[in-house]
Amino acid sequence: MMQSDIIERDTFYVLTGGPGVGKTTLLHKLETYGYKIVPEVAREIIRHQMETGGEGLPWKNKEYYTTLMLNGSVKSYLDTSRSFTGKTVFFDRGIPDTFCYARMIEMELPEEMTGEAFRCRYNKHVFLLPAWKEIYETDTERKQDWDEAVYTYEMMKKTYLEYNYNVIEVPKDSVDVRARFILGHIKK
Repeated sequence: MMQSDIIERDTFYVLTGGPGVGKTTLLHKLETYGYKIVPEVAREIIRHQMETGGEGLPWKNKEYYTTLMLNGSVKSYLDTSRSFTGKTVFFDRGIPDTFCYARMIEMELPEEMTGEAFRCRYNKHVFLLPAWKEIYETDTERKQDWDEAVYTYEMMKKTYLEYNYNVIEVPKDSVDVRARFILGHIKK
């Protein structure tokens, strides 16, 4: 892949971490400040697969779910890139989250699937929300236990670092403090 093939969006920021760490709440707070947010692809896939009786669920067919997640994440990035170039956008998870998940389930992603994904780069600063037991809870789409949530956080950090992102850990604090922390970093 040639350097010119890479799509870099310095105004695209990723918020990531394990499940149940307050990403969605924090994103909604950032949205109240007028920022564009891009919802997590995985939750939409899970909802759709459950509604249609599909197999692409992490507790049914993890490989198919991972394929849907990667394709959806790339599409979300490219669609947002066409619509919001130059504007600050916050993503609820990024494409490397799918690479992390594939690694966690020991799935090798075929090169033809990853080629497009590797081209799509976010701002080099990625905001990682740590595992936080006091706010963690499961729901119909989030079935991971606490140990898996902690492991996911550790693997997300490792994955983003391997893909040459600068990981900034967001403090465990109120949503207002977390939002100000992130906005303080992006304004530097």
